[in-house]
Amino acid sequence: MATNESWQLFVHNGRHNHKVVYNHGHTQAARLTEEQLHQTEQFRKSHVPPCNILRFFREQDVGCAVSAQKIYNVVAKVKRNRMQGRNTVEEVLCLSAERGYTVFYTNRE
Repeated sequence: MATNESWQLFVHNGRHNHKVVYNHGHTQAARLTEEQLHQTEQFRKSHVPPCNILRFFREQDVGCAVSAQKIYNVVAKVKRNRMQGRNTVEEVLCLSAERGYTVFYTNRE
């Protein structure tokens, strides 16, 4: 028992007496499943914004603890994998060449 002049605190049992309802911040609970990872990749190929992907997951599973940051991290990882180590300018030039665009540029040093 802790006592102060204006209040008292009694601890009968130091354990939680209820289930944890929301696991925000817990890495295991907030981790995307393999199916969700695959769906995220498919959604991004269709240019679905990350906020809509998150909304979809939360509509499918009300107890979904996935955060927006997890979705953004997956999107960034997919983009990095697609770019295969190229920087942004190199990626633009590569995609332009793949799609048959004529590109003019100068190398200024």
